[in-house]
Amino acid sequence: MGRRITALGLMLVMVFSVAVVSARASSLPDFTDLVKENSAAVVNISTTQERAGQIGGLPFNQDQLDQLPEFFQDFFRGPQSPFNQRNPRRQAPISSMGSGFIVSRDGYVLTNNHVVEGADEIIVRLSDRRELPAVLIGTDPRSDLAVLKIKDDEDLPVVRIGRSKDLEPGEWVLAIGSPFGFDYTVTAGIVSAVGRALPSENYVPFIQTDVAINPGNSGGPLFNLDGEVVGINSQIYTRSGGFMGVSFAIPIDEAMNVFRQIRDKGSVARGWLGVLIQEVNRDLAESFGLSRPRGALVAEVMAGSPAEKAGLEAGDIVLEYDGDPVNLSSDLPPMVGRTPVGETATLEVLREGRYIDIDVVIGRLPVDESAQREAPQSPDSSGGPLGLVVEPLTEELKSALGIDAGVLVTNVVRGPALDAGLRPNDIITELNRKKIQSVADFQQTVASLPKDKAVSVRVIREGRATYLVMKP
Repeated sequence: MGRRITALGLMLVMVFSVAVVSARASSLPDFTDLVKENSAAVVNISTTQERAGQIGGLPFNQDQLDQLPEFFQDFFRGPQSPFNQRNPRRQAPISSMGSGFIVSRDGYVLTNNHVVEGADEIIVRLSDRRELPAVLIGTDPRSDLAVLKIKDDEDLPVVRIGRSKDLEPGEWVLAIGSPFGFDYTVTAGIVSAVGRALPSENYVPFIQTDVAINPGNSGGPLFNLDGEVVGINSQIYTRSGGFMGVSFAIPIDEAMNVFRQIRDKGSVARGWLGVLIQEVNRDLAESFGLSRPRGALVAEVMAGSPAEKAGLEAGDIVLEYDGDPVNLSSDLPPMVGRTPVGETATLEVLREGRYIDIDVVIGRLPVDESAQREAPQSPDSSGGPLGLVVEPLTEELKSALGIDAGVLVTNVVRGPALDAGLRPNDIITELNRKKIQSVADFQQTVASLPKDKAVSVRVIREGRATYLVMKP
């Protein structure tokens, strides 16, 4: 009897396990219909460009060739050499490959700028093997986007455009592209994060996924389960050159804004505030009187910028932009960039413990946004318990940096200043939210600093302003 019960129990467990596995399998998405419906609008993009900076297609530049023995130099440079610049066989075009997708029936194609950059010829190949020459309508290197145009007598298939702002981490997404030249490869995964700011571009809030993306996928579409394009696969994080589980896509909301501007105007205009900002960490939040870290701390306001004209000041913390919360400093640049030039935006700002609203007329982002200034160096007066030595600013320094007050750090020893990251040649313009006018002013402020509490210090380093946090 006991054995029968055991066998019966084992059978029930097995049946239950199979049911659970079946239920889990049935809950996984089936991408087959999505792929069938959308593959036709995904294209392979191949480019060619004449090889530049090399001789005869060999991996030698001019300096490297000059270092070779004279016999080899004569061989490569001689009139009968196959590598001679006048020899027609010298031309060895560089080929590259990527992906893209058709967004309109009149033949507009979206892809990455780095896929077509420098190309002399662009060929778009469709899923039915039609190969069509493409015209480059325009590019936007800042967002790494390019717009192409193809022409064909037959109706062109197009993708459906979704809304990337509705994406949430954990959501299923799918990519179609040509990794390593393998056309129409399908990979799937989930959204790992949204609103990622990368060092290469802070005006694009990237979508991070774990979808397998490799060289050749660049410019291809990222679909949601409804078969709508929500992103353009653009970058991977890798140490090996291949996929390592972290991929980044340009949100389609940003991409379509760029597309429309290039199509209609030929160039892209982005909104510009004219401030240098930094993240608000826990210590900075405490020193500025915030209950938790949030917002974008204004480290510097550029001269003549929309921010300066509106009255923004260094030390302001931007908490909202036109009613939308600014949780991270990386949230602010895309918000500003999306705002049409000339429109007025309202910023909620924390200034010296008060919440105020500031209206700013948004300007146009310059081609070179950062006007770098060189911080002159100069060689002593005391700084006391913080572990640093300061001296007055010369009039030449003030004039060169465009400031009217502050003190120059000439030495940093072990202490709170060193722990905070201060260095010689930093210029301190503000300490614990108080402007520093002179060495005496600095010493008086140091003497009144609260103990065991984080205080902010604003410094100008190599021409750029930033806030550090010290704990005396």
